[in-house]
Amino acid sequence: MTVQELDAYFRTFLDIDRFSASDDSLNGLQAGNTAAEVTKIVFAVDASLECFERAKAAGAQMVFVHHGLFWGKPVPVTGVHYNRLSFLIENKIALYACHLPLDAAPEVGNNAVLARALGITAPEPFGLYHGKKIGFKGALEKPLTIDEAVKKISFMDRPPSALYPYGKERSKTAAVISGGAAFEVFQAIDEGVDLYVTGEPSHSVAHSVMEAKVNMIAGGHYNTEVYGVRAVMQKVEAETGLAAEFIDLPTGL
Repeated sequence: MTVQELDAYFRTFLDIDRFSASDDSLNGLQAGNTAAEVTKIVFAVDASLECFERAKAAGAQMVFVHHGLFWGKPVPVTGVHYNRLSFLIENKIALYACHLPLDAAPEVGNNAVLARALGITAPEPFGLYHGKKIGFKGALEKPLTIDEAVKKISFMDRPPSALYPYGKERSKTAAVISGGAAFEVFQAIDEGVDLYVTGEPSHSVAHSVMEAKVNMIAGGHYNTEVYGVRAVMQKVEAETGLAAEFIDLPTGL
């Protein structure tokens, strides 16, 4: 498939246009020759030079990431930014990024996969972020302790960044927004959710979570956002026949 054909394919299940006005990320193709042929795609959470170097070593012609290189304003092509872009161009590697559309995708999104892992039944859209609901909430098929919930969502059994175990011993309902969405716990509190799962912790919400008697898991920004890119990778492998590989570059955050 060509880069252009892959762009069209990704847009069949990632609603990139819906987030064009609300997402600072430049979703879609960020670098690359649209006519170039792709036989292998590397998938990763973050665009970084190490990621690109490993993509080259793996023989990939495209890198698909959740966090790309462009975030809402012009950036001088110098220093780190120059090194990354020049490596992509010199090695003929295309870069495709999908931020909020990948969080919100109902089939392969970070939050959809996390919701399924927790056992949320009949998930409903949850969590307004820049005017769009990007997470999911619902009843759990089985009430969970906070430790049981951690085990269900921990990637490679990595520990969470923080736990706020202030709610019921066993949560019956849960809401999920991956990544940096600690303050969206207030929406979970307002909607009467027992357990809120996100990526990053925040000192600023701790007392409110305690006083509202809610459970909250900050599973790690990186560790809660491996799921979308991996789900897209599996879909690509199953539907296109292209070779694919996930590159794990945890930040510990």
